[in-house]
Parts: sequence; C-alpha cells; structure tokens
Amino acid sequence: MTVTTEPSATTTRTTTARTPVPGTPPISGTARLARRPTAPRPRAAEDSRWTALVESVRDAGQYPTAREAERITRIVLSALGGQLIGEERVALARALPEEAARVIASQIPATRRLTAAEFVDSVATRIEGATPATARWDVSSVLSVLPPLLGESLTTRILMELPRGYALLFGRADLGPRR
Repeated sequence: MTVTTEPSATTTRTTTARTPVPGTPPISGTARLARRPTAPRPRAAEDSRWTALVESVRDAGQYPTAREAERITRIVLSALGGQLIGEERVALARALPEEAARVIASQIPATRRLTAAEFVDSVATRIEGATPATARWDVSSVLSVLPPLLGESLTTRILMELPRGYALLFGRADLGPRR
C-alpha cells in the first residue's frame, strides 16, 4: 500500500506501509534499523594477522605484489584444507588468521590423501600457467611460513597426519619413517 502525503511547501513524501508478519509486534523505523542483521566486520588485529601472513608469503615467494601473494596463499591453503581432517584441521584453523581459517574450512576434506607430489600437481591445476616446478615453489612459499604461526607441536601433528614428503614443503627435513 502506498500513502502520499499532502504536498508541503518544499517536497512531497511517499512512503510504503509494510505489512507486519502475523504474531510479531510492529517495529518503528529506528528500531528496524537497530535490529537489522549485519555481517561481522573483521577486527583490525585479525586483518593485520592476515596481512602479515600474506606479506610473509610475498617475501618467501618473492612475489611482485601483495595481490599475487594473497592469490597464491588462498589457493594453497584451500588445497591444504582438503587434505586435513579432524583435530589437526580445527587446530590449524584456530592458529591462523580468521581469513585463512575461512579458506581452510571452506574445503570439503578429500576422500583420499594426496602424496606431496600429487598435492603439488593439484595446486598446479588451480594456477593458470603453472608447471610442477612453479607450483612446488608456490606451495613451499605458503607452507614454509606456517610453522612459526603454528608452533612446533601443531606443525609436527599436521605432518604426522599427511603422507610422507610434506615436511619438505613446510621447510623441514623429512628424515624419519612414517607409520
């Protein structure tokens, strides 16, 4: 229903009456604005943690721009998110900046774990023009900056859950036998 008020000296105002949902009290205009759900804004500290992660990747991978480093970071974390399950996946998400956690959590875990070489090849398919060598560089550029954020214990737990060969991608020696 549209209601038009009488013209005043300066303007004509047209408003649309809203039909209330049965069983709910009417809401005034200011209360309606106050109750409107809003998307949570990233906290400045979380924003700076994500920026610091991207800058670390940019330095490690020698990427020309932060935008390129962020693109690679998202692709690699997304691929990693598909390889981890259970407590290690949750702990990884908690240890990383909120944006990185969202990227990891958005992936459905794979039904079969990829070897390190297969993982690199899968990342290569997600990056236009990538070769296995450039994808290995990209993967290592991202994964090698994670251990200082994760800590020794969590990094070791994650590596124990992944097939042999991932340690090198995380910037660690892979000397011991796996179960």
